[in-house]
Amino acid sequence: MTRTPPLKPLALAAALLAAGIASVHAQDVGRLAPITVTGDDAGTPLQAGVATEQARLQQVAGGTNLIQPQKEVRLATLNDALNYQPGIVVQEFFGGLDQPRLNIRGSGIQSNPVNRGVLLLQDGLPLNEADGSFVIGFLEPRNARLISARRGANALSAGATTLGGEMDFQSMIGTEGDVLRVEGGSFGRFGAQAAKGFESDKVDGRLSLTHDHYDGYRHHSGSDRTSVQGNIGFQGDGFENRTYLSYVDLDVTIPFVVTREQMEYDPREVNGEGVKVNPPFNQIDVYKRNPHRKSRQFRAANRTYWGTEAFNNTFGVYAQNIDDTFQDPLTSTVTDGMTYGAQWQLAGKYQAFDYRLALDWARSDMDRDLYTVNKDTGARKTHYGNYDLQAENRNALASLAWHVQPGWTVVGDLKFTQAIRDARDRLSGQSLDQDWDYVSPKLGLIWRPADDQRLYVNVSRSNEAPTYWEIINGGTGPMSLPNPMVDAMGTTGLSTLKLQRADTVEIGGDGLLGSGRYAPRWSLSLYHSDVKDELMSVSNANGTAAGTYNYQGGTRHQGIELGLSGSLWAPGEGAAFDYRVAYTFSDFRFKGGEFAGKRIAGVPRHLINAEVLYRMGGLRIGPNVRWMPTDTETNHANTPDTQQDAYAILGFKVDYRHGKHWSAYLQADNLTNETYASAFVIRNAGTTAMPTFLPGNGRSITAGLAYQF
Repeated sequence: MTRTPPLKPLALAAALLAAGIASVHAQDVGRLAPITVTGDDAGTPLQAGVATEQARLQQVAGGTNLIQPQKEVRLATLNDALNYQPGIVVQEFFGGLDQPRLNIRGSGIQSNPVNRGVLLLQDGLPLNEADGSFVIGFLEPRNARLISARRGANALSAGATTLGGEMDFQSMIGTEGDVLRVEGGSFGRFGAQAAKGFESDKVDGRLSLTHDHYDGYRHHSGSDRTSVQGNIGFQGDGFENRTYLSYVDLDVTIPFVVTREQMEYDPREVNGEGVKVNPPFNQIDVYKRNPHRKSRQFRAANRTYWGTEAFNNTFGVYAQNIDDTFQDPLTSTVTDGMTYGAQWQLAGKYQAFDYRLALDWARSDMDRDLYTVNKDTGARKTHYGNYDLQAENRNALASLAWHVQPGWTVVGDLKFTQAIRDARDRLSGQSLDQDWDYVSPKLGLIWRPADDQRLYVNVSRSNEAPTYWEIINGGTGPMSLPNPMVDAMGTTGLSTLKLQRADTVEIGGDGLLGSGRYAPRWSLSLYHSDVKDELMSVSNANGTAAGTYNYQGGTRHQGIELGLSGSLWAPGEGAAFDYRVAYTFSDFRFKGGEFAGKRIAGVPRHLINAEVLYRMGGLRIGPNVRWMPTDTETNHANTPDTQQDAYAILGFKVDYRHGKHWSAYLQADNLTNETYASAFVIRNAGTTAMPTFLPGNGRSITAGLAYQF
């Protein structure tokens, strides 16, 4: 079999870039109207409005998403906010306030619990710990005015160097989100929000309180989350300072994985309650061992902007404390940590050049304790790991955009990083200090043939250092299926790991197809990444973590990210059919080594999310679908009959807005009551007897009512 040399795609893209730059001087391109942003849609220098953020993303030579979550009828989960976004794959674990898999271009999909691969930002400052890990349940989409995703090497932050890129959740400010909201539905779902702000010419502030409770579709899958978020801002001539405070308390019980046979017999049941099918040998009792996650975070941040568009500085600092307990059926991992960080950016314009220089620093000091779990009570038993952890990142960025000719821009980014991961086990005295120095470059070309069209091509390198979830090995002895009649014996150690690196070529664009009222908006990105030393985190036969290693044979990630949205004529005065479709194609394979030619487990090959809503006046009504048309591998050996089955989940929603203040919605999910696996654990190899799948929710209805001041 002939294989494409790894450097060939890079060489091809470099040639395209060179040809594009050269062609600029051979063409007479008419000058495009400059992008100007005025009014409320501009926002502030620190809290960009939709138009300002859209204009910024238009200067990125690669795939991006601009999400306005407040336009969604329901925002109970992260999936509600991101469901119709090309290139962003959210796989819910069990439908509540749980820990969904967030996947962008396959980055971090192997981690379990999912905690790496993407830099999450809250108002422009990292939400991740300094080792790169995060608790995704800390995100509150109901408090976000917009979510800006920069996929892959298109990330703008100095500290964002992973294959997955970055995602920024920007808080609402002032009085723009004054609301009282209540919602409830099937399986004990209840949610409420109260938010109120104030504003004047120079000062504004806002406070939001949300609470959610969910009994859960599956047994032992209840969850609670309380979130308090506030900010206050001061503005002057060419100056803005804003302080952010937040507290999140998350408590989730975990139903854990079951076999396909168990799922098809009764998707709500869990191991330990007398499932009426042949259970796997040495079945783990979920009720007795009580797997769960309880996490709390307090966060304070401050950002300052001064200057003009031609020359400005932005400086930010943040500190966050995390108290996190993650317990699977065999072990309990307790983390208490403090993270500090600072950022500075200098940006401006000089003739045909836009430039940015940035520095980013973050440090986490964490204590992590490992315990075995009592087989009868779920309480902590043997203390077998007591780690002192220090993680630090030092980043520098130099970025230049050269407007070569009207409509043509060459973009170059260069990021320098030093990542430090030091670990010491106080119980055994074992220690391991690791550090990596690396450069993450990007070169791109943007062509705007018209005001409403953008085409781009780029080449880049991404780098990802492991988190402590990968470095620390915590297990339960040599048996992959411990006997449930005896308590497991804990073993732990430290792993020496390499950087995960990827060379990526990307080409695509976005804009309007045609003109007029019904012209659809499109976006398309095609990418090819050759990955070296990919970080692979796999599970034991019982579904608990088995450890992480760097795959030695090389892997390939390539895919298509396609979005289409718009409106069509509909009968009725002022009526229309609003539609949106997101298609994400992921072709991830092993190039060589043990699993050469096999598909990498964990990511759907095809995923389609689509909806059509009939809109007239304040009413919107219509169906939606989440469709995974092909089976997905759950283990890297691609063992027959172990795949996640294809599925199509049908939904329907009604949204009604009455005047300026009142709105209500009704949303039905999984109308056909399909039994399907929403997620699964990933292994090197598996069998049908192993518990692998997390069943998704059955048929459900949610309704909500909101009053906006």
